[in-house]
Amino acid sequence: MPLPPETSPPPIDRHAAARRSTWISVYVNALLTAGQFAIGVYSQSQALIADAIHSFSDLASDGLVLLANKHSAKAPDADHHYGHLRFETAATLAIGVLLLIVGAGMLWRSFERLQDPDAIPIVHQTALYAALLTLLAKELLFRYLLRVAHRARSTLLVANAWHARSDAASSLIVALGIGANLAGLPLADPLAALIVGLFVLRMGWKFFWQAFNDLVDRAADEDTERAIRERILGTPGVQGIHDLRTRKMGDMVWVEVDIEMDGQLTIEAGHAIAVEARRRVMADLPVLDVMTHFDPV
Repeated sequence: MPLPPETSPPPIDRHAAARRSTWISVYVNALLTAGQFAIGVYSQSQALIADAIHSFSDLASDGLVLLANKHSAKAPDADHHYGHLRFETAATLAIGVLLLIVGAGMLWRSFERLQDPDAIPIVHQTALYAALLTLLAKELLFRYLLRVAHRARSTLLVANAWHARSDAASSLIVALGIGANLAGLPLADPLAALIVGLFVLRMGWKFFWQAFNDLVDRAADEDTERAIRERILGTPGVQGIHDLRTRKMGDMVWVEVDIEMDGQLTIEAGHAIAVEARRRVMADLPVLDVMTHFDPV
């Protein structure tokens, strides 16, 4: 999850970090998808095949992240006066929809297999080794992606990192299901696939709902608004503020605020105070711009 402004690590180039970390995720997921699917078919493990489909959905989401990263880095133009930052939000929404579709398909397949328990085979033990290797790879990938996401202050990268963590959790369930199947409980394999589907659905809904709210101008979180308020009120010459309004623009925040100042100030002096307040807010917070209005007191 995003870090509070006061405790965030030193920021890095968001777009370069997103591109580099996402390509690493692409290579890892491509190898895992091919290996899981091949071994899943060979070992007759529905759970491992389901996990391979989950890994393939990661490849698709990585592609969306790369596409969004490319477009969101563009400067404002004649058709997009506020820039292209909401491409990231739209990509997060698309990842959520993708996960919902994949999860629903996995549930449907698992229910079909559970209707005929006698037809469920005992899987080959190579499936267990593949599941354990996948678990290790996905957990390491999650830790790497989350570290980069926090440094880049990117909710899109956070979403992609937690997608990898959901894969690690699902791989653990797959390993347990395959182990139980090998121990003489055939139903454990399709049940593991069913649980993986529920994991995917839950993560998909979470990302979809968060991105949907950002696209309809959800305000910044309370910690960010409090930090904005403190920096403006701490500016010399500011006597108070009111009507502080924020809205999300990708991972950035657009701010509008009325600043209360001494009514005897000249326009030039009031403007200088407002410029300083804007500078303080934008110095170390994820704020795209601050629109101010001078109210005399």
